[in-house]
Amino acid sequence: MPSHLDEHQSDFQRALEHFQKELQGLRTGRASSALVEDLKVEVYGQPMDLKSVATINIPDAKTIQIEPWDKSIVKDIEKALIEASLGMQPNVTGTVIRLIQPPMTEENRKQLVKVVHQKEEAAKIGIRNVREKIKSAINADKKEKSLSEDEERRDLEKLDKVAAEWNAKITKLAEEKEKEILTI
Repeated sequence: MPSHLDEHQSDFQRALEHFQKELQGLRTGRASSALVEDLKVEVYGQPMDLKSVATINIPDAKTIQIEPWDKSIVKDIEKALIEASLGMQPNVTGTVIRLIQPPMTEENRKQLVKVVHQKEEAAKIGIRNVREKIKSAINADKKEKSLSEDEERRDLEKLDKVAAEWNAKITKLAEEKEKEILTI
């Protein structure tokens, strides 16, 4: 019989992956396709991810270049970029859209670090919620007498250890992102 911890391992992984994706979307002073690839663009009467309708390139450290596959949707993409309030104004040349990142100020960097810490806390709450779900299942098994007291204690200790490991991974990612943001 697989343990509750094994059954919910993917939940821990999902929380970490979501956090990683959120961090990728934060502007660090270097151009990154992650800033725009999941941006919703209203095309053909429905919202679509930018990465689904255009090629996104990073020709240099400060520029994001977007080239739609269908040349008729350039205006739709430009509109979505303006509405997204990325802090960059789209520059359209023919069918190519360029976003030039302005240099980050010290205040912007400090603000971004706060956002990283907020997202870190949200990710840790996700880990805590998975931990609580598993803990409830272990306690329910004990009440049904399908688990001895020793097994319950051992499972709970293992659960705490695993949750701490996942939290440590989240903290490490947050520290790396903070360092990246503060590096000029």
